Amino acid sequence: MYIHIKNFLDRLIAFFALVILMPLFAILMVAIKLDSEGPVFFRQKRVGIHKIPFYILKFRTMRIDTPQDIPTHLLYHAEDYITKVGRFLRRTSLDELPQLINIVKGDMAIVGPRPALWNQQDLILERDKYGANDVRPGLTGWAQVNGRDVLDIHVKARYDGEYVKKIGPLMDCKCFLLSFLKVLRGDGVMEGRATYAESERNAAKSAQHIDPGKK
Repeated sequence: MYIHIKNFLDRLIAFFALVILMPLFAILMVAIKLDSEGPVFFRQKRVGIHKIPFYILKFRTMRIDTPQDIPTHLLYHAEDYITKVGRFLRRTSLDELPQLINIVKGDMAIVGPRPALWNQQDLILERDKYGANDVRPGLTGWAQVNGRDVLDIHVKARYDGEYVKKIGPLMDCKCFLLSFLKVLRGDGVMEGRATYAESERNAAKSAQHIDPGKK
C-alpha cells in the first residue's frame, strides 16, 4: 500500500516543485548556455524499476566532447571536462533538478536507489540479490547518504538492499533530510579516477557500518 501512496505523492510533490522552481530553472538554463557550447539538458540511458531502461535528465555540467556512458568518478581527468557553471551545479547538486521531470513521468521516485547506467552490469547484478532493481530509482537514496561515489559496488548494493527492506515513511524522510546535510558538506563526491583509489579505501571502512548478517 505504501508504495502506491509513495508513487502518487512523489509525482505530486515533484510537479509543484517544478512550478515553484521555474524561475531558478530559467536562470540556470541561461547560465549554462552562456558558459559553454551545447544543449542545456543532458540525457543518459539508465536502469529503472524492474530493469526497464529510461532516459534520466540533468542540467549539462560537462563539455560536449566528454566520453559518454562512463560514471564521472571513473573518468580519467574528469575535472578537465567539467564546465565552470558545471562545477557549481555539481557541488550544489542543482544539476539533478531536472530529474523532477522524471519523477512526474513516473520513471523515478524522490527516494530510492540511484539509477545505474545501462552498462553498469556489476551493480545491476549485485542489486538483484537484494531486490533493489524492483523499486523505483530515486533522486536520492540510502546509499547516497552513506557514501555516494566513495562506496564499493558491493557495499552500495547492500545499502540499497537495506533501503528496500526498511522502505517506509520514516526511512524516506531520513534519507531526504540527510541528503541536504550531505549536499551542504559535499560528502562522497568523486570527480575522476585520480581520487578513486582513495574512495576504495574509504569503502572498506563504510562496509563496517552495515550489519554483516545482511549479505
